Amino acid sequence: MFSNYKPTWMVESIYKITPEQLKAVGIKVVLTDLDNTLIAWDHPDGTNELQVWLEKMRQARIPVIVVSNNSAERISRVTDKLGLSYIARALKPFSFGINKACKQLNVNKREVVMVGDQLMTDIKAANSAGVESILVQPVVDTDGWKTRFNRFFERRIMKYLQRKYSDMKWQGEIK
Repeated sequence: MFSNYKPTWMVESIYKITPEQLKAVGIKVVLTDLDNTLIAWDHPDGTNELQVWLEKMRQARIPVIVVSNNSAERISRVTDKLGLSYIARALKPFSFGINKACKQLNVNKREVVMVGDQLMTDIKAANSAGVESILVQPVVDTDGWKTRFNRFFERRIMKYLQRKYSDMKWQGEIK
């Protein structure tokens, strides 16, 4: 019933995902949500930990592209500082933004992973687009008002999925 919300992996934090883990499973491109995945939704500057993680991805030649439902103005305030490309108004949970990113990069979808903190947008969009997905725990425990609405339903979907799939457990890495 809710299998289209099931992530491929569940990792505690995006910062625990390494180039070695990604390469081991054939991933060459990381698409990521912005708010509460890369940065706290209310703190657009990011952290030193984010800078270190992005540098590791750059050194491994793994592109990181932000795919967000936010406006270009909102996203670019963050991505310009970080040197990242982005897809704005991605229309998640639909596959539009992920498909657009894959087309721009000219990559095989089997080589792409979408990382995000929400089942109902990020993971659903990844599954709709036919790419792997990683659900991460939110960077902070608070959310913007739109996301708080989704979290109510996500808790119920998560409980269902964890009862149905024994492999749905938080991990420290991709396994």
